[in-house]
Amino acid sequence: MSIIRITKEFTFEGAHALKGYDGKCRHIHGHSYRLFVTFRGKTSQIKNHPKSGMVIDFTEIKKLVNELIIEPFDHALILRDDSPLTNEIKDAYCNVHIVEFQPTCENLTEYFAKILKEHQPAGLELFSIKLHETATSFVEWFASDNQ
Repeated sequence: MSIIRITKEFTFEGAHALKGYDGKCRHIHGHSYRLFVTFRGKTSQIKNHPKSGMVIDFTEIKKLVNELIIEPFDHALILRDDSPLTNEIKDAYCNVHIVEFQPTCENLTEYFAKILKEHQPAGLELFSIKLHETATSFVEWFASDNQ
């Protein structure tokens, strides 16, 4: 039985600001994120079962990632906990995420990996995450680099 990697793509809109940054990204601005989540595992070999031959049903990946990442972060504003007016912004608007790190694409990717690793389906391993911040800029996280 082979090891297979299975990937699902997601999109969401989000905004952030990079406190103290020396460029335009210090201002609140948004992105149309593209997220690729890859799990690895062995295919099911249950004879005559409708899901035989699958590592996991794409629907299950969609449900997991939507619940843990897409729904909470879609159309969210992500700010570092020591940013000015953080509490006032959170009190005034819905869907504001206050995080303990600079909300860069790199740090968000690592954060998403942590969340998914804690909830990965039995028998599967989170293999990688790719997060596009723009059409031409992305970050990749691989489990093998982070053991």
